[in-house]
Amino acid sequence: MATARPALARSTGAPAARIMAVGSYRPARVVTNAEVCERIDSSDEWIRERSGIIERRYAAKDESVADMSVAAAQVALRRAGVQPEQIGMVLVATVTHPYQTPAVATEISDRLGTLNAAAMDISAACAGFCYGVSLANDMIRGGSAQYVLVIGVEKLTDWVDPHDRGTAFIFADGAGAAVIGPSQEVGIGPTIWGADGSQRAAISMSQSLIDYRDNGGRIFPSLVMEGQQVFRWAVGEMSKTAQRAIDAAGITADDLAAFIPHQANMRITDAMIRAIGLPAHVPVARDIATTGNTSAASIPLAMDRMLQDGEIPSGGLALLIGFGAGLVYAAQVVILP
Repeated sequence: MATARPALARSTGAPAARIMAVGSYRPARVVTNAEVCERIDSSDEWIRERSGIIERRYAAKDESVADMSVAAAQVALRRAGVQPEQIGMVLVATVTHPYQTPAVATEISDRLGTLNAAAMDISAACAGFCYGVSLANDMIRGGSAQYVLVIGVEKLTDWVDPHDRGTAFIFADGAGAAVIGPSQEVGIGPTIWGADGSQRAAISMSQSLIDYRDNGGRIFPSLVMEGQQVFRWAVGEMSKTAQRAIDAAGITADDLAAFIPHQANMRITDAMIRAIGLPAHVPVARDIATTGNTSAASIPLAMDRMLQDGEIPSGGLALLIGFGAGLVYAAQVVILP
C-alpha cells in the first residue's frame, strides 16, 4: 500500500500591500538642449516641440547604476521607517547595468545591508518599475516577503550614441526607489500588463555584444529607436491600457489624485490625457521637461518630486503606466505613500 503523501504547508501573507515611501536620486550635472545640439543636427525649439524636453541630468563618468540606486533606496527606507534587514527582496528594474552577471541587485543589497534578502534584476525597460510594483504586491500577499524594495534606475548615457539625432536628446540618468510593505487596505490595484514582441525591433540595440566582439570591437552597441513607430503604438495602445487599469481598480478617472505616466514624450502624455478623459483638476507628471527619459527610473522620480513639492496628496489615488522596449507595458492604480 502506498504511503500517503504529506500535505505541504501553505505560505501566508498580508491581506494586501501598499507603497510605504519613495526616494529618488538625480545626478548633479544638468545638460541643456543647446549642449546636446553641439553633437547633433537639431535645435532647442525642435527638441521642445518634439518631446517637451528642456534639459536632462547626466551621471558622472564614475557614477554607477548601483551608486544611484543606493542613494535613492536609502531615502526611501528612511522615510518608510523600515530597516534594511527587514527587506526580503530587492528588485531592480534596469537595462543599463554593464555586467551580464551578477545582477546589480545583489551589489545594491550588500551595500544597503539587507543581509540575506533575495535580489534580482528586472529587464522590462521603461515598464520595469510598474512590473516591480506588481511583483512586490504579489510577493507580500503570497507570503514570500514582508517588505520589498523596488528600484528603477538607468544610466542611459552609457548606451546612447551622442551623435544619433533620434535618441541623443531623449535619454538621461537617474534612480527612484519604493519600499512596499503589508497593508490591511488594498494599496496596489490590479496590474494590466503585457508585451508585443512582434515590435521588439522598434527599440533595440545597434548590435549584440557577441557581434561587437566578433567584429573586432570597432563600434560599441548603442540604443536605436524607430521613433514614429513607438509614438503611434504608445498613443494608440497605451491609452487603452490606462483605461483598463482604471476599470480594473474599480474607480473612475475623476477619482484620481495624480496621473504619473512614464516620461517618454510630452505629446504621448497629452494624447493619453485626452483619451481617458482625465479631469483638468488631476495633476499630471511632466518631469520629462527637466529630467528627460530615464526609462525604468522615470515613474518613481516623478512620484517623489510631486510628493515632495506638495503637488499631489499623500493617500490619494495615482494611475501609473510604463511602456517601452519589447514592446512591454504595465499599468496600475496605487495609493500614494
